[in-house]
Amino acid sequence: MTRKVTPATSVSGATFGHEPGRGAPRASPAGSAGAWRRPGSARLVAATMLLACAAAAESAAAYAAVPSYEQVRAAHRASDSMLLDRHGAPIQSLRIDMAARRLSWVRLDDISPSLGAAVMQAEDQRFLQHDGVDLAALGQAAWDNLFRRRPRGASTLTMQLAARLDPALRPGSTGRDWSQKWDQIKAAKELDEAWTKPQILEAYLNLVTFRGELQGVGAAARTLFGKAPSGLNLAESAILASLLRAPGAAPGLVARRACALARELRAPCDRIDQLADNAFARSAAMQALAPAPHAAQQLLKSPAKEVRSTLDAALQRHAQAALRQQIMALRARNVQDGAVVVLDNASGDILAYVGNAGGTEVDGVAAPRQAGSTLKPFLYALALERGQLTAASLLDDTAVDIPTASGLYIPQNYDREFKGYVSTRTSLASSLNVPAVRTLQMVGLERFHERLRRLGMESLTEPADFYGYSIALGSADVTLLELANAYRALANGGMMGAVTLRPRAPEDKRRVMDARAAFIVGDILADRAARAPTFGLKNELAATFWAAVKTGTSKDMRDNWCMGYSDRYTVGVWVGNFDGGAMWDVSGVTGAAPVWREVMDYLHRDRPGRAPAAPAGVVKREVTWQPAVEPPRAEWFIAGTESDRIELVDDGRRAPRILYPADATIIAIDPDIPDARQRVFFQAQAGHGLRWRLDGEDIGPAAERHGWRPSPGAHELALVDADARPLAVARFQVRGGAP
Repeated sequence: MTRKVTPATSVSGATFGHEPGRGAPRASPAGSAGAWRRPGSARLVAATMLLACAAAAESAAAYAAVPSYEQVRAAHRASDSMLLDRHGAPIQSLRIDMAARRLSWVRLDDISPSLGAAVMQAEDQRFLQHDGVDLAALGQAAWDNLFRRRPRGASTLTMQLAARLDPALRPGSTGRDWSQKWDQIKAAKELDEAWTKPQILEAYLNLVTFRGELQGVGAAARTLFGKAPSGLNLAESAILASLLRAPGAAPGLVARRACALARELRAPCDRIDQLADNAFARSAAMQALAPAPHAAQQLLKSPAKEVRSTLDAALQRHAQAALRQQIMALRARNVQDGAVVVLDNASGDILAYVGNAGGTEVDGVAAPRQAGSTLKPFLYALALERGQLTAASLLDDTAVDIPTASGLYIPQNYDREFKGYVSTRTSLASSLNVPAVRTLQMVGLERFHERLRRLGMESLTEPADFYGYSIALGSADVTLLELANAYRALANGGMMGAVTLRPRAPEDKRRVMDARAAFIVGDILADRAARAPTFGLKNELAATFWAAVKTGTSKDMRDNWCMGYSDRYTVGVWVGNFDGGAMWDVSGVTGAAPVWREVMDYLHRDRPGRAPAAPAGVVKREVTWQPAVEPPRAEWFIAGTESDRIELVDDGRRAPRILYPADATIIAIDPDIPDARQRVFFQAQAGHGLRWRLDGEDIGPAAERHGWRPSPGAHELALVDADARPLAVARFQVRGGAP
């Protein structure tokens, strides 16, 4: 009775055992999975020969029961899915099925002929002549198994393929019994009748296990040699063919077998030792050099899929190379990691997503890190749109002590120097810290915290008072992607939208900033003269085309940023150490900025960035300062706030104002500080001759430092003159304390 060959439930869904064998006489290693059980008497030789003859006489009428070539090919499922870029080009494969590593089916025409020649020489020299079963090899194997010390196998490529298509034909831990061997022979003859020789060889090369989990020529060629199967040379083909006998053999043994095989094919083997060593060490290196692993992990969830992304493959590789080169240059300064993200301003498409160039699995685009000075543009934009500042306003860059519930907060500038009175433009472009903190006092901590949340910085999970006034200098943790999209909102005139890695319909945007304030902030960030007091005129921030850019360095130099945009793209770069280690003498200009500049130049290699047009409601005026703290210049103003002369007046000529607490401030009582020692210090501008009045009660002169023991609830603080008339009022709340 003829036994039908049935396909496995999943032809490629498991790692199969190896069935070695070949037509030419060659001893197989003891214990080989393909070796027959060694017989104990001469009767077994006769039985073996009878078996071979019976197989030869088997009717060919049953071949229709075997799976067709088309069925086997259709059932093949790659273990990896492929991430495509925006143009449909492959950019990154990702392993999804962990049972075995398989790539897409490879046609025989796309496999180097040298591999087919090497496999037939090693496994089945009479493959093209026999009908699926090599009778001469069967007889020789039976004789060797009886009379020689080392048993050998005689399975043809067709017999091995039959065993891969039918799980019932695979050997057990002690090899195959006679019934399995008989069924395997019949199945091989049926396959040979039903399939062509090229189809058998093609299926074999796609289903056989070469090494470990590498199943099929596609996975083996890509993983071991980094090339397509069509590019395999004879030496590489000899190594792959030599693996078929023992996929787990040591590199040295594989190299020796490959060398012998190369000689049989009349080819030199002088480079095979090194080639084998390099091949088996390649897997880890391939993972480190993968162009977009973190994006692939987000998008590829099912095996054997092709998923199109918004990435640009050429840009992705360029950004990765630029970042890797910079990280290598900064190794001596204790910089190990970095990340880059590139956004399309109009669509929100993520064009490049380099999660890390340091070789670790941490995704630096999505990991929260301390923001440094990169939050300052959003603070000044808020002050501009509220009319509390203009780009020409003068800010005091002198030492300041800011009382907080946990003690005095004393901000310092990057260069540890103070500039005196400087304009808002200079304060922002030169990244001065004290003016930023004074601006936050004026704007209000809660209001600024709310603005950052509206800009999509969901990493700010704590309430505003948790961060305190140091949030103006970036003490809060944000992700590179959140920060880049917030800068994209500046580039889009205050319009906010979500970013995407998948192609989509046009996004819906919402307004989160005044368009006029966003324009003025962008103009400041593109002004190399305004940043010169801190950074000089020549540095990596000075692009040859219009681009707005801001750097940032976190406390103790643990994080280094460069964020910027042109009219078309937003680029964000972070460098640092995921383990929290401090960098050594690395600033935004020397750390992240060179990568930002390299990527920006690449993006604009065909068309320079162009300055945006001024929106409605923005006017330009010539401005002078008295005294002349800055040279005269043309300055942008929100209509209604413009001035052609900025005069610095002494304290006696200033309007009375409450500096702290600002209106709508929320103060939290610190539970770790004893209640008797809790203090809030009120501060006033032009307070000489004026007095504080809290909740209707006089509490002392406003010109003096006054410490008030806070009590929970709503309060009203007023600056009053000698006639008890209020000149300034601030309403605030105190939360916490005893219930």
